[in-house]
Amino acid sequence: MGSRTRSGSARVGRRTATTGASTPSGVRTALRLLGAALVAAVAVGLTPAAAGAAPRPSDAEVEAAERTADAVESQIRELGGALAAAQGSVDAARARSVLALDEYQAMQGAFQVAQQEAVVAAAAAAQATADLGVARDAVVAFARRSYMEGSTYAGAAALVTAGDPGQLIERAALLEAAGSHRSDVLDRVTVLQEQATAADAVARETLATAAGLQSQAEEALAVAQSAEVAARAEAAALSVQQAQLQTQLAAAEQQLATLVGAQAAADRTARAARPIAAPPRAPARPTGNQDRAGDGDASAAATAIDAAMGYLGLPYAWGGGGTNGPGPGLAPDKGVIGFDCSGLTQYAYAQAGISIPRNSRAQYAALPKVSSDSLRAGDLVFWANDPSDPDTIRHVAIYLGNNKVVQAPQSGDVVKVSTMWWSDYAGAVRPSA
Repeated sequence: MGSRTRSGSARVGRRTATTGASTPSGVRTALRLLGAALVAAVAVGLTPAAAGAAPRPSDAEVEAAERTADAVESQIRELGGALAAAQGSVDAARARSVLALDEYQAMQGAFQVAQQEAVVAAAAAAQATADLGVARDAVVAFARRSYMEGSTYAGAAALVTAGDPGQLIERAALLEAAGSHRSDVLDRVTVLQEQATAADAVARETLATAAGLQSQAEEALAVAQSAEVAARAEAAALSVQQAQLQTQLAAAEQQLATLVGAQAAADRTARAARPIAAPPRAPARPTGNQDRAGDGDASAAATAIDAAMGYLGLPYAWGGGGTNGPGPGLAPDKGVIGFDCSGLTQYAYAQAGISIPRNSRAQYAALPKVSSDSLRAGDLVFWANDPSDPDTIRHVAIYLGNNKVVQAPQSGDVVKVSTMWWSDYAGAVRPSA
């Protein structure tokens, strides 16, 4: 539909007093002008006469009818613009939601890595503490023996009781080695003390980092859930509004056909609905892994495709699924078992033995890039709010070849095969390369 609308046509939140439904102000104007158009049409005798032939209209009457037809055509454009604006608003809300979900998944992934690092650091600190305890026990044992023997040099008696000079030299050498060992034990205590202190500091730091990332992930999830709830509410309101607008649009098109004839009305309606060409969008800038993908492993790609195709018809679950297969979605899809878009792609390649990140932006950043004219079956293809900015990537699918993809589209939909689309296309990667 065309995008030129009057200033009031996009204000879809106003409600009429008679119906209580959400109706754009431009639509109300349209209805008033359509009524005026009908009156004008009757006045100039363009509606069928009840009986007999209508008199030949004057030039002024013809001009008035033409002006009326132009007004109706303008209102068709208004109604189409209102529909397009409402749909665009819903699409933007959905885009914000999936981008927020992607942000949460990225933060959750970072938290899980930090949590694993914290566990490893805590284990290292515990081992360092245990080693220090063993070394300290050795020092305590030495001190106890020295006290009981009345000397810190327990080998003095051995030297005194030597039977000859040769035995004396031999015992002295052994005692010197023992003394060096005691010195080594003390040195080891010092080193282990330093290591234990450092390990404890690392453990505390990684634990704090994990806790901070967990808090950020929880905040990101709350933002994403709020955006998804708002998007779904707006989509529900749009479905009602679309029915109203389509009814009004059909009435306008019928009225135009009455004024100028079916073919001329069709031509005018097509002209009114013709969209204004959008300016070209810049290609996606390189980000993350900027390597150009090689041929890749066709067998691995085929395995990934088969894995995804095995779940055709499975419900989309917002935030659901991953490496291990379908999983429960997050609220507001709590209780739905399925995949979101990046959960499906991660699972598919896990079945081929290839580990890829959980969220779509990270998948694009981590993997070698493929140009649009070099796509092969198994490549991951991405879409973004701004195709020139990979940070706004919001959707991923698996390219099947022959201009088809398999994808988990959005809530309320299912895993399915779709025709490849190029609007908002951001780029592609090859996980098997």
